[in-house]
This record gives sequence, C-alpha cells and structure tokens, in this order.
Amino acid sequence: MSTTTAPPKPARALPPLMSLTDAAADRLRQLYAGGQEGKLLRVGVRTKGCSGMSYDMSWVGEAGPGDEVVRDKGMTVLVDRKASLFLIGTVMDYAVADLSAGFVFLNPNEKGRCGCGESFHV
Repeated sequence: MSTTTAPPKPARALPPLMSLTDAAADRLRQLYAGGQEGKLLRVGVRTKGCSGMSYDMSWVGEAGPGDEVVRDKGMTVLVDRKASLFLIGTVMDYAVADLSAGFVFLNPNEKGRCGCGESFHV
C-alpha cells in the first residue's frame, strides 16, 4: 500500500496590522514636527461606551515592550499589542468635516457601532 501526502498549502499572507491614508500621514507629519516632536502616537482600544470598545490614542516618548511598530508612508505609529487582534487590517484616516476634524479608523473587524459613534464591537 502506498501513501501519498498532499503538499502543504502555502501560508496565506496576513493583512498589515494597520495602514495610513495620505491624509493621516500628512496630519501625523504636522503633529510630529510641531508640538509632539520627539513623541510617537500609540493606538489601542479600551472598554468604553454602549457598544463596548473605543479607540484610544496617546503620545509616548518611545515604544514599549507591549507595542507593535507600524511604519507606513514614512510615518511611525505604535499599536498596543493587546489591541492588535482588534485592529488587523485597519486603515487610519484623517477626516475634516464642517464642525470637526480628527483621526478615524476604517476597521474591517467592526461588527457594529453604537448610535452616537463613540464605541464599536467586534
């Protein structure tokens, strides 16, 4: 009796942890060159709101042992390793509206948002 084994399937490429739009990279460039010079933006998630989770951003002096380093479009952003499973494939954008401006996250893992848009769930 002969046995044959199928060749192993090639590993599927994982999407990048996070990427930046041109608008987000431009805004980060402005922030890094201005008042946040010498600091890095850390992105994470925390428990908040009626849907359970919200994006959390803070300025830090350097990457910590629990940070993933994302480099895109010449910019560096840190991602809290505890949040990485929730953020895989997320695109960080910078949007300007009539009465507001800020970073927004286009997250393919989101299954829904609360009515006010403050929080999300996966």
